[in-house]
Amino acid sequence: MPQPDFVVAIPARYAASRLPGKPLRPLGGQPLVLHVARRALAAGAREVWLATDDGRVAAAVQGVAGVRVAMTSPDHASGTDRLAECSTIAGWDDDTLVVNLQGDEPFAPASGIRQVARTLAGSGAPMATLAEPVADAAMLFDPNTVKLVRAANGDALYFSRAPLPWPRDAFARDRTVLPPGGHWLRHIGIYAYRAGFLRAFAAMPPGTLERIESLEQLRVLEAGHRIAVALAPEPFPPGVDTPEDLEKAEARLRAEGAA
Repeated sequence: MPQPDFVVAIPARYAASRLPGKPLRPLGGQPLVLHVARRALAAGAREVWLATDDGRVAAAVQGVAGVRVAMTSPDHASGTDRLAECSTIAGWDDDTLVVNLQGDEPFAPASGIRQVARTLAGSGAPMATLAEPVADAAMLFDPNTVKLVRAANGDALYFSRAPLPWPRDAFARDRTVLPPGGHWLRHIGIYAYRAGFLRAFAAMPPGTLERIESLEQLRVLEAGHRIAVALAPEPFPPGVDTPEDLEKAEARLRAEGAA
């Protein structure tokens, strides 16, 4: 299908718990959030909005053509809540396709940003996301790597920090390697929604599964809504959550510059 018209919204909270001041941490001598905004612009979004609660973060993109800023409440519990307020500030109608690009994804490929918008438009679901194959058993067993299981139509059945699906016989013999078949998917934390559903999502009470797994997207499934899932067209490098991640990102940026 042709590429639909879409906007990108980037939630960027200053007081990140594991990496305080994360949006402004330098990467290649420039604020992390500026790299993310450039990725959104490269994807061809109609509008790119930075949703933040801090004037210092807003100043980081000041003067960048095509990037607008929504100053949002510091009291939001999640990026979804922040983007819901951003959608109101921006004046998007209910049918606007909104891509939620996390503010710590400086290497998000433009093709993936476009793909999640296309998946939303083509699926008829109110929400869409991306996944890619799990690389090895260590990743499958890592609770920080979110796994997902899809239905035959591509919709998400479940997201979990646990190793799903569980190959009973193979893992009874050996849990250090993945058996053949390629049945395991890693969730990539990029989302697309219609703006009306984004606002409805933020207004839903947290679900039981969401609280157990600490995965906000489970609120949508538990409430009976669809989440369409497509495979990412190219790999998504890891985001930046810790000082160690930032060091790795710096090394990656240097490597890309030398290539």
